[in-house]
Amino acid sequence: MRLRTTTVAACAALLAVTALAGCNRGSDDKAGSSGKVGIDLPRSDSDFWNSYQGYIEKGVKAGVVSALPRSNSQNDIGKLVANVQTFVDQGAKAIVMAPQDTGAIASTLQTLAGKHIPVVSVDTRPDKGQVYMVVRADNRAYGTKACDYLGQQLGGKGKVVEFEGALDSINGRDRSEAFASCMKSKFPGVKVIALATDWKGDVASAKLQTTLASDPDINGIYMQAGGVFLQPTLALLEQKHLLKPPGTPGHITIISNDGIPEEFKAIKAGQIDATISQPADLYAKYALYYAKEALAGKTFQPGPTDHDSTIIKIPNGLEDQLPAPLVTKANVDDPNLWANQLGKS
Repeated sequence: MRLRTTTVAACAALLAVTALAGCNRGSDDKAGSSGKVGIDLPRSDSDFWNSYQGYIEKGVKAGVVSALPRSNSQNDIGKLVANVQTFVDQGAKAIVMAPQDTGAIASTLQTLAGKHIPVVSVDTRPDKGQVYMVVRADNRAYGTKACDYLGQQLGGKGKVVEFEGALDSINGRDRSEAFASCMKSKFPGVKVIALATDWKGDVASAKLQTTLASDPDINGIYMQAGGVFLQPTLALLEQKHLLKPPGTPGHITIISNDGIPEEFKAIKAGQIDATISQPADLYAKYALYYAKEALAGKTFQPGPTDHDSTIIKIPNGLEDQLPAPLVTKANVDDPNLWANQLGKS
């Protein structure tokens, strides 16, 4: 890695204990020699997060870190707090989490900081509370990319439904604010109908049905999370005979976020037009990487990395913003996309 790190203290401590001749990031130390890592999975009702879990298990099995048995907070902040306490009781020296309510986790982060237990937050940036590293993509870019794609495809005119994620999550806020700002400035001829969903597919489907009744001329949809919105949306549109191929009269242009295999299949089938691929593989890879580095006492500085991302300074720590490409029919078969790598060794 070309990231700048501070390792002097960590090396000195290691030399004092083991009398080794050197210390470097590529050492052959056994995973977990610096302590156990507690990993909480945020939910199991999303294909994206289930894929993330698979990559986490693969990394743990490969020995990247020595992990305690994984917990799943099931999109419940109370369960996350309890799971973290269990990790602490079990001796965890670092925590990997993906808090879905980014405001309510602050006190837990404060407690962990007081115990000198570093936290890696995946996909979501806590509003307050110290974190060692946030691993996520630029979620404002998600909203902007979706806006640009829809605005151009619709020729700057039309009526678009937006499935907003939970606005108590920074991801939902970032995507919603960026999408709205982009539409207002670049495509004022497009009317946006924002529907609050709390990341729930059944809520999105019910509200879309009501909206289609009042606004039958909808010609675009932005789904902020394909993992929860894709199937109920396609089912409703098919029921109403509104799934029409791109380029045909009445086609509703649809762009999503996640980049799961089911979205790729839908793009190939002409059911949706595009998605923005959240890197589930890289989320897991760098969550474990930073947990390992935290245990080694290493620190990072803002700036570009050697994995095509940029570390930025945030009020409560640092954030590694990973790349998230736009996927359309033109590049849906790209073997470098994580959804095309599932099932391959």
